[in-house]
Amino acid sequence: MGNDWREARVDEVRSLIMQAEPDTVEEVKWRKPSNPDGVPSFSLDGLVCTVESYKDKIKVTFAKGASLPDPAKLFNASLGAGVRRAIDIKESDSVDPDAFVALIQAAVALNRG
Repeated sequence: MGNDWREARVDEVRSLIMQAEPDTVEEVKWRKPSNPDGVPSFSLDGLVCTVESYKDKIKVTFAKGASLPDPAKLFNASLGAGVRRAIDIKESDSVDPDAFVALIQAAVALNRG
């Protein structure tokens, strides 16, 4: 990933995920020549979310996001997808930490069904 704003934002998101659910397991998946660092994937009783870096943003994709409550309206991408939802975070964006933590906790609760 290179040392830039995206790396710092991924670290921020990772910290919020671990704050929300300390037992979450992080794995790196989908390594390929065009993305040798792979995609950080976070699971607890099933996939919770992935975090991908793009040139102009990081994307946090919730595997079952369409089934999650989002009163703070954090989801701003993949809104038409049948199952998943995502949050695109650009360099100048801020993320409401309390709302993000609540979203992670809701995702884990949904996994635990």
